[in-house]
Amino acid sequence: MDYKQQLLDRLHNRTATVGIVGMGYVGLPLAVEFARAGYRVVGLDLNPQKVDQLNAGVSYIPDVPTEELAPLVETGCLRATTSYADLAEADTVSICVPTPLRKTKDPDMSYVIDAATNVATICHAGMLVVLESTTYPGTTDEVVLPRLLKNGLTVGEDVFVAFSPERVDPGNPVYGVRNTPKVVGGVTPACVEVVTALYEPAVDHVVPVSSTAAAEMVKLLENTFRAVNIGLVNEMALMCNRLGVNVWEVIDAASTKPFGFMPFYPGPGLGGHCIPIDPLYLSWKLRALNYTARFIDLASEVNTQMPYHVVSMVMEALNDEGKALHGSTIGVLGMAYKRDIDDVRESPALDIYELLENKGAAVSFNDPFVASVRLSGERKASSVELTAEWLAAQDCVVIVTNHSAYDVDFILSHAKLVIDTRNATKGHTGTARIVRL
Repeated sequence: MDYKQQLLDRLHNRTATVGIVGMGYVGLPLAVEFARAGYRVVGLDLNPQKVDQLNAGVSYIPDVPTEELAPLVETGCLRATTSYADLAEADTVSICVPTPLRKTKDPDMSYVIDAATNVATICHAGMLVVLESTTYPGTTDEVVLPRLLKNGLTVGEDVFVAFSPERVDPGNPVYGVRNTPKVVGGVTPACVEVVTALYEPAVDHVVPVSSTAAAEMVKLLENTFRAVNIGLVNEMALMCNRLGVNVWEVIDAASTKPFGFMPFYPGPGLGGHCIPIDPLYLSWKLRALNYTARFIDLASEVNTQMPYHVVSMVMEALNDEGKALHGSTIGVLGMAYKRDIDDVRESPALDIYELLENKGAAVSFNDPFVASVRLSGERKASSVELTAEWLAAQDCVVIVTNHSAYDVDFILSHAKLVIDTRNATKGHTGTARIVRL
């Protein structure tokens, strides 16, 4: 039987059922676009609460409004499950599970291994399996593929395996799944042909590359580029501080050059599921090949130290006021890792909060998107209301995330001292003393 042509026909006429493992920031937006394209979608997640919400048509991801999700659920285009058995009839399965780092900065591949092992139990002839989780070059061929072939299937003939890196940017008002080009790489040319056919109805532009390793490397290059350049500009901020120069003014002026320069901006540290983590996957892989990724390691070192630099700024600013950090009240504005989202994964605000606490400060925070956060030792901290009284009660307020909801003039009118790590106070004045990164 020509399984490739059979699968291509089902993809082209939209009679294919698409399975997605992991219904988080990557999986759910992808599921919605597949459903909009006309596929029947079955999303798997091991969290029963998420599955219940999805089957009720309620979204828990800000980038997927409930009013867009609900009609797809009501018409049966999209449903969720906690059981891999429900993916047995799927024609394609996309794996969108987390790939975090261990404390030793080695890749934690347990989620990918578990997903691939479970998918292998329901994998059948004529199925396409796509890994979307960001990982090191070689993962698809070395970790996923062998598990799928234990059933006696032949890759490129009766089962098809590919890698397609997710390019989700939470909170981006311009680029989503549909209008962000999709890179795909297959184990064989037939795999590339099939995975291209899967994504073409759901995204505007599919970009095939020669192999799964090339596709895996694309994602790492994209995020390493950002991590290294952010590391550079963070170090530039430290140098400008020593020189008594405003780094934000320098960047703005340099940005007027119409060629040969791309602006990056300093901040309190890296956060999110990609930039702080992905380059270290590449660094780890290369260590096994007796190669040191010097740019990656140096950028990681600089970026990791930024929360400590912010705490030093707080200490110095309080010292100028004749106060010690120990015993002072510190208010943190913004716990999410970036503007106008609720994602706190790897957020530098968590480090800053705990570093200040460890030095004896009484710390509280406000974030309009984050109701509470978990700290070390199973502790929990909840967002407080942003009032004039709360601001006035703080010896220092640290702007870590510049949410658009923040009224900067109000903050500067009631706070005594503001440490601005995001240049949020540019163009604003008030009675507060401002110290910028």
